[in-house]
Amino acid sequence: MSKNCRFAFAVHVAAVLALTPDQPCTSDWLAGSVNTNPVVIRRILSTLAKAGLVRSVRGSQGGAMLSRPPEAITLLEISRAVDDDEPVALHPQTPNPDCPVGASIVPVLREVITRADAARAAVLDQTRLSDVVAAIHRAGNCEAGPGGVPLFLL
Repeated sequence: MSKNCRFAFAVHVAAVLALTPDQPCTSDWLAGSVNTNPVVIRRILSTLAKAGLVRSVRGSQGGAMLSRPPEAITLLEISRAVDDDEPVALHPQTPNPDCPVGASIVPVLREVITRADAARAAVLDQTRLSDVVAAIHRAGNCEAGPGGVPLFLL
C-alpha cells in the first residue's frame, strides 16, 4: 500500500471506531467501509494497537475498538503510528557543484522540507479524532439510528 494511503485509511478506520464506541468492528467490516482488502486493515489495526490507539476484543462478537476516547487521540498520533519516519528523498546523486543551482539546491530543499514537516505536525497535533468525527456529522452522512448506532451500520 502506498505510504500516502496509510494515514488516510488509519483515520478512516479510527473514525468508524469512534462512531461505534460500544460495538467492536471486524477487519472485514472496516475493509468494506474503506473499500480495501481486510489484510490492509489488519495491518493498520496492528500498527494502531502497537501505538496504544486501538485494542482487540476477542470472541464471536469481537473486533477492534478505540483504546481511548476520540477527544484524547490526535491525528499526529495516528500519523506517527502508521507512517514511516522516512525522510523525503532529495537527489539520488550529488548535484553538479559547478552549477549555481546544483551547488545550493540540497540545503535549500532540506530547509523547506523541515519547515513543511513542522507545519504538518503542528496541524495534526492540534486536530483530534473527535474533530474528524464532528466534521463527518456536519457533512450529514452519519445519522444515528436505533440505540445511537450510526445508520451505516444497520
